[in-house]
Amino acid sequence: MDRAATLAWLRRISGDLATATTTRLEQSLSWYSDMPPARRSAVGLVAQAGITSFIQWYDDPTSTPWIAADIFAAAPRELLRSVSLQQTLQLIRITVEVVEERVASKSEDLREAILLYSREVAFTAADVYARAAESRGLWDARLEALVVDSILTGEADEELPSRIAALGWHGHGEVCVLVGTAPAQFDVDQVRRTSRKLGVDVLVGVQGSRLVVVIGRAQPADADEPDPDCLPFVEIARQLEPAFGDGYLVLGPTVPALVDASQSARAALAGFAVARGWRHAPRPVEADDLLPERALAGDPVAKQTLVERIYRPLAAHSTDLVTTLWSYLDNGRSLEATARELFVHPNTVRYRLKRVSDVIGWDATGPREALILQTALILGSIGSTDVARRRAAVRRPRDGGAR
Repeated sequence: MDRAATLAWLRRISGDLATATTTRLEQSLSWYSDMPPARRSAVGLVAQAGITSFIQWYDDPTSTPWIAADIFAAAPRELLRSVSLQQTLQLIRITVEVVEERVASKSEDLREAILLYSREVAFTAADVYARAAESRGLWDARLEALVVDSILTGEADEELPSRIAALGWHGHGEVCVLVGTAPAQFDVDQVRRTSRKLGVDVLVGVQGSRLVVVIGRAQPADADEPDPDCLPFVEIARQLEPAFGDGYLVLGPTVPALVDASQSARAALAGFAVARGWRHAPRPVEADDLLPERALAGDPVAKQTLVERIYRPLAAHSTDLVTTLWSYLDNGRSLEATARELFVHPNTVRYRLKRVSDVIGWDATGPREALILQTALILGSIGSTDVARRRAAVRRPRDGGAR
């Protein structure tokens, strides 16, 4: 049979080949049988396009790249998202098997043409999925940048949870934000690999020279309590530290869920802006350890945190604790000088300082924590004076009216 007769014969049986291919797909691939009718029909169109394309290519082999690409042009866009590359290769293999069984016996030339063309189709399928993966990767990167920016600015909207879910965020546990400097050559894949080993989810955002990583525990939604064996966030930050560039690395406070991450982000960003104020700051450093620097820079959250965590609990517990702490810090952390000023024994001062540590969790005998406590006392005293003045201003007109 000459080439012209072979082409005519192929065109006559193309419909039968498509029908036989669809039947073989239903018999061989369970996932194909489970597809909705519309998608099965779309797959059938792709198989028909493949057979038609082979006949056209056999007529003109120089058209290989274009004809092979036309096969997948017949597929609806949603089909590319619902059928994996592995499944596509299974479709190609079965289609080639059916065609080969029906037509390869006609001539050795036709058999070689089928094998060559199937290779071209396989490479084209790989190229189609590679391009789709690249486009999806670029879209995911843009979406992730948008989510991280929303967290940093605190401008969350109703679509934020769905955007986060689209990025594959599985965790429902605690979250914190890590802020540092972006390296010249940033390997985001290394960050993701490390985070998976540590059992956490991450969202990564690069903003100019700044690198932001949102860290969340990959905890199931139905879990009542965090896993007791999970690493603390400080240790997780240490494991991620090599991914950051030189400079300071600040870890925000832990918040209950991802929707609250903006609170941790604000603290981390404020700490990152003033971290140079602590000459020997560790790497990473917690944002709450930079409360004095943040307060001096005008951070209202830091001021409020110092007053609420240190000054008010001490004042509510005992005025002796506040007085002793003031005297101890003013006297250069000297037990003897503090005891002389307060007319008490040094052991009494020592006991009260231990009570201070028990009440608020900070130890006044350390130089760094002494700075934190002294800043809290100053802010608390200023705040108390302002409150007293406002109350007096409110009472004064009322008393004058009564007279």
